[in-house]
Amino acid sequence: MTEYNNKWEKAKLTIKNELAAADRNGEFDTWFQPLMYESYDKAANKLLIKVPSATHCEKLDKHYMPLLAKVLIPFFGKGLCLNYRITVDKENNKTVVEEQETELVNARANAARKRTALPDIDPQLDPRLNFKNFIEGDSNRLSRSIGIMVAEHPKNTKFNPMFVFGASGVGKTHLVNAIGIRAKELYPHLRVLYVSARIFQQQYTTAVQKNTVNDFIAFYQTLDILIVDDIQEWASSVATQNTFFHIFDYLFRQSKRIVLVSDRSPAQLRGMHERLITRFACGATLEVEKPNPQLCIDILKSKISREGLTETIPEDVVEYIADKAKGSVRDLQGVINSIMAYSVNDNSPIDLKFAEKVVRRIVSTSDEPVTLDFIMDTVCERLNVSPQDINGKSRKKDIVRARQIVMYLSQRMTSLPALRVGRLIGGRDHSTVIHSCRKIEAERRADQALVDLIASLEKEIKSLKKQ
Repeated sequence: MTEYNNKWEKAKLTIKNELAAADRNGEFDTWFQPLMYESYDKAANKLLIKVPSATHCEKLDKHYMPLLAKVLIPFFGKGLCLNYRITVDKENNKTVVEEQETELVNARANAARKRTALPDIDPQLDPRLNFKNFIEGDSNRLSRSIGIMVAEHPKNTKFNPMFVFGASGVGKTHLVNAIGIRAKELYPHLRVLYVSARIFQQQYTTAVQKNTVNDFIAFYQTLDILIVDDIQEWASSVATQNTFFHIFDYLFRQSKRIVLVSDRSPAQLRGMHERLITRFACGATLEVEKPNPQLCIDILKSKISREGLTETIPEDVVEYIADKAKGSVRDLQGVINSIMAYSVNDNSPIDLKFAEKVVRRIVSTSDEPVTLDFIMDTVCERLNVSPQDINGKSRKKDIVRARQIVMYLSQRMTSLPALRVGRLIGGRDHSTVIHSCRKIEAERRADQALVDLIASLEKEIKSLKKQ
């Protein structure tokens, strides 16, 4: 074996070890094991290798040039050019030289320049939902542990995709937000995006209307970590599923991180295409269960401490709330927000009797579905407007805001499509509903008062459901 043949074999072993570390052994066996050393021209710094097909060349050029550059340059030096000899008749060993030369150092530099040119994006993460205040318990210990691993080692493709599922209010959104926040803290250059399935679908619909679907897909394919919440909402949207399939497949092949959230496991996603279900289930499928009473108490105490309310809310009230929230983290937080709001409004101290009174108003005891009428009545009473105002054409600021909140809550709490909601609220079209939802969602990220108002309204609406 010549000196350069030996270098080539060592380089292949390095590639094998790198892919194995990323749990990608199959890629080495398919794309690198068949490569054979042919010759090396030291004067021209050209390495000629034998490959089994033209398709093989295209695959290497398209997906593996950065890896080849990283591994081969230390063995053969900067400015290395890679040539392919394609075997077209293995039985008779007839060959043809592919007239193709790739200067690997330039390939790596071009990739770096291309990445640097990408503009920064808003990751759409809520900074309050981080690992510091994600309280660990038996119900979330495994998912939290893997979530931290994913955030701290985004280039390790183990557990990719990470599929998180569980009942409403158990902390799934908090967990995946925390993953994105930790990743951005450790690797600021990463392109991370959190998006709800509803917003993704609205973006796709807009792209179809504007004939910019290719740009829409191209943007998502630039991401390093994509986090999509509530994907069960795509169950009836074939076009959205097909588009996401192409985005998912590209990111997965590029070893980019994908984190998905649903209220049910992949196997229970009725109406989802089989090819998506199989991909969702090929990584780590993790259930976040309802917190037990002790974890509920720990979560409440953490929130109360962060907000400086330790002296305001006594221990027996904390235990009472934990018992009544039925294992929902969202309910726990909503109850605290509501108790504080009622305490300020009534100028009353918070004791067990006061807490019982508030909880009776806001904690739901019915499994009946929420209706638009419940939402409308509750918002109108709280914001001091009338249903006629909501359905009318008034552009007064307080009425517009109330109308937007009704539309937003209708999309969160009912199964009504935007088109139907618009027609029921003054005969408006679906684009008005979509715009209202986007506006409220965007403002919630910067307005804690609006977050508290929405949470309080949701609880009160549930409490008004028909028995």
